Amino acid sequence: MAKILVVDDDHDTCRIIAEVLAAPGREFELATDSSRAVQLAGTEPFDLVICDINLNSSLNGLDVLRAFKGANPDGQVLLISGFGTLQTAIEAVRAGAFDYISKPFDIEEVKKTVRRALDQTGTRVVAQTPAIDLPPEELIGRTSGMLAVYKQIARAADSIVPVLIVGESGTGKELVARALHRNSQRGARPFVAINCGAIAETLLESELFGHSRGAFTGAVAEAKGIFEQAQGGTVFLDEIGETSAALQVKLLRVLQEGEVRPVGSSRVVKVDNRVVAATNRDLERAVADQQFRADLYYRLSVIVIHLPALRERRDDIPLLVSAFLRAASKRIGRQIELSAGALDVLLAYDWPGNVRQLENTIERIVLFSVGPVVGPDDLSTLLQSARRNIPAGLFEDLPTLEEVERRYIEHVLQKVRHNRTRAADLLGIDRRTLYRMAERHEIKLDDDSDK
Repeated sequence: MAKILVVDDDHDTCRIIAEVLAAPGREFELATDSSRAVQLAGTEPFDLVICDINLNSSLNGLDVLRAFKGANPDGQVLLISGFGTLQTAIEAVRAGAFDYISKPFDIEEVKKTVRRALDQTGTRVVAQTPAIDLPPEELIGRTSGMLAVYKQIARAADSIVPVLIVGESGTGKELVARALHRNSQRGARPFVAINCGAIAETLLESELFGHSRGAFTGAVAEAKGIFEQAQGGTVFLDEIGETSAALQVKLLRVLQEGEVRPVGSSRVVKVDNRVVAATNRDLERAVADQQFRADLYYRLSVIVIHLPALRERRDDIPLLVSAFLRAASKRIGRQIELSAGALDVLLAYDWPGNVRQLENTIERIVLFSVGPVVGPDDLSTLLQSARRNIPAGLFEDLPTLEEVERRYIEHVLQKVRHNRTRAADLLGIDRRTLYRMAERHEIKLDDDSDK
């Protein structure tokens, strides 16, 4: 129950304020005498005092504020004045007032301010969430879904067979891969990661297997690929489902023979790696649709670890929020906390971007927050502030990267009159990759496009 003291020398004003702010879980006490208010403020455990500054008494609202904050530093005081001045506002803020409102005031704004003030009180700060201060590579979660992941990591860590990690984007697949490596006998050796979906097809082969000098334009020296760089350690192939059929054949050779052939070289290099792959695609379906090689899939999926989406483990959100808040607060040099109401808002959201989206959201909240405790009303304002300099409606109309890629491919095909060879050259990819991308985006290629 939130206890609120309303102070004004006019009883009707006190009563009206209490009636306007009445809500379940709130208890009001009214005071029309400033001395009585100071006495109550010093002896009763009020969560919030709402007080007019200009009282017909020897004591004013600032005196009530100082008395209350002296007795209850965690409580909040909202001052109201019909004769607001800059000097009075400065004094109020310096004395610890939560907010300072001039009459006539907007009732809805006052209601919002009161909610924020109550969220700031110590009794409403998220105190039940344990303090989590873990290194950034640590997995966080205590739900049954995450415990199952931990068990799989423990059982698979010392094995030498490949592991396939499956989960939506942002669920923490690389963290699982690093945990596998860190807890294995290869933990002291290199861990090298690559996102197969973020690198152009023409460069990906070189990144994986290395290249010899002069193998292509710009290859001024011999370079080792990640399999050689991670000799004796772990190679993490993120978004493995985005690789071409030609590259899948070469990856299969690495898994079967333990050797790589650098681009432009005739030499074969023996490698010793533990391969961990990850994908957000349904590779079984991709195999059935002949979009992914069955033999490579069977090689990679000896052990499969499924990572649950954040909406499937909502009970882990308080733990994650606590860890992200501590990390972000440490970076900016001041402690920020969430009220229980703000946490309820985060718990109710489905988080399509999963843990990564939650972490980015907490980062924004900490960067844009003003007070030490963020309430539900603040939360809405803070999240909107990230869009402050962006025209209204742009987020709703902004195309996804997939849509941009599809439009660009269609544009190029139109410019070259659907000549597949010329289109592939302009896009900087081979024809097979063009076919794969066209199929993914459901772009029809004309049968006579190369005539």
